[in-house]
Amino acid sequence: MKLHELSPAAGSKKDVKRIGRGAASGQGKTAGKGHKGQKARAGRGMRIGFEGGQMPLQRRLPKRGFNNIFAKEIATVNVSALNAFEDGATVDIEALVNAGLVKKALDGVKVLGNGELSKKLTVKVNAYSDAAKQKIEAVGGKAEVI
Repeated sequence: MKLHELSPAAGSKKDVKRIGRGAASGQGKTAGKGHKGQKARAGRGMRIGFEGGQMPLQRRLPKRGFNNIFAKEIATVNVSALNAFEDGATVDIEALVNAGLVKKALDGVKVLGNGELSKKLTVKVNAYSDAAKQKIEAVGGKAEVI
């Protein structure tokens, strides 16, 4: 194969629509813009949300609450879900993701105390609730903060 033999896949290239090139072209005269009005003019770009001078929706609606842009998004997993691991296993963030208990680590993983734990595990995550830490240590496991 040589450079001059290369060609694009069939159907991947399409001719540009040539507007305003005579009445017979199907896109002649007004060039698909209709008759007059703001949308028929040159340079007619209107900003997103513009409603023709009417007070736009985003300004009519009241503002409410507060959104902390610095808030950390923490993935959570309950103590009862840790029973999926074998007795004596080391459970870290990677193991939780591989087991499907956490979809993504986000800004960290926290273990919550919902349910019971029946296996002795070494758990290494970013944070624990007090109840979760007590339940892990009650069965002889370790709760390590990374």
